[in-house]
Amino acid sequence: MAERVVLTSAMATASMASLTAATSRLLPSASIAVATPTTASLSLKCFRSSLFLSTVSLSQKRAAVPRLSRSFGSVVSPKCFASNPDQLRSAKEDIKELLKTTFCHPIMVRLGWHDAGTYNKNIEEWPIRGGANGSLRFEIELKHAANAGLVNALKLLQPIKDKYSGVTYADLFQLASATAIEEAGGPKIPMKYGREDVSTPEQCPEEGRLPDAGPPSPAGHLRDVFYRMGLNDKEIVALSGAHTLGRSRPERSGWGKPETKYTKDGPGAPGGQSWTVKWLKFDNSYFKDIKAKRDEDLLVLPTDAVLFEDQSFKEYAEKYAEDQDAFFKDYAEAHAKLSNLGAKFDPPEGFSIDSNPTEAQPEKFVAAKYSSGKRELSDAMKQKIRAEYEGLGGSPDKPLPTNYFLNIMIVIGVLALLTSLLGN
Repeated sequence: MAERVVLTSAMATASMASLTAATSRLLPSASIAVATPTTASLSLKCFRSSLFLSTVSLSQKRAAVPRLSRSFGSVVSPKCFASNPDQLRSAKEDIKELLKTTFCHPIMVRLGWHDAGTYNKNIEEWPIRGGANGSLRFEIELKHAANAGLVNALKLLQPIKDKYSGVTYADLFQLASATAIEEAGGPKIPMKYGREDVSTPEQCPEEGRLPDAGPPSPAGHLRDVFYRMGLNDKEIVALSGAHTLGRSRPERSGWGKPETKYTKDGPGAPGGQSWTVKWLKFDNSYFKDIKAKRDEDLLVLPTDAVLFEDQSFKEYAEKYAEDQDAFFKDYAEAHAKLSNLGAKFDPPEGFSIDSNPTEAQPEKFVAAKYSSGKRELSDAMKQKIRAEYEGLGGSPDKPLPTNYFLNIMIVIGVLALLTSLLGN
């Protein structure tokens, strides 16, 4: 009996060591970057709970296992995502209150964009490819010229991050960006969460991946930057429409007036030059005002003006100036796509906080829905299929290995059937 107890204890110790080592490699890295408890500690508890249950059942087969509630670290079915879904929902409510008191909608949108906008579709490895991975919290990236002033956004969000340690920076930045759009009167963004964080400043992207305001060739520059992210002309124009929010401050970007009749009294810190008259309201005024060009107090950058000069861009800019519903629809899709660029999700398909906050929400497969016609698979179904495919060892650039033996057997079977039919 004593030998059995010692053996069980040794097995538990070895299992714990291996699980702890695996956990340190797989869990989100925000836990390394900050001293407060994070998702890593929550996820480790999930592993330890499962191990504890196994050890108890081996050494005490007849002992009753206490019933625990279904939550993080539960014995029944632990759910250990990169971010805690319940904390994300609570953080969203805190962000709404922050927006009401500080009028920080524009800078929150910019924060989310600039964290995701470093993505390079030509680089496969995470996090070298850039994208929405929380790297913008590090000083080395905050000092990039294109990120001037974003340290203020991080300071506003840090108390919320400290309060909800189970939320990654990558998710928090994108949550704040989407919430700011919605609270300013914009469309509902179909967001998903579960982004993992990078862990060190060395994982930050190099400077120069974000767009400039006044390049020599505005249309070519926009395409160079956004095509590298995997976005197209329609998405470039739709995303540009977010300039309906906010102001440009010359001390940060080198563009705009120190103040105008629309910004001298705030709200928030006064000053700067806005693109629209009501620069805290999300609508299609940006496109209308650029097209009209009748107010010198409204800002028009070279990358704004080109939307009505380039023939491909102009098609969409004209459409959005006339049809706000079309703009809202295309913007919501483009914003959601941008927010996912380069992200590494846990679970792989991500999860929504608008339905069941503790469960991933892959789409239920219904064969009849996809059996005929030209119906397009939803993004959720594509993510599910891709996750399962990669789980078997495949990838977009690497097909699964062929089972030659099975192929030969199929050919022999077909030949045998044909021989039998011909013989009859």
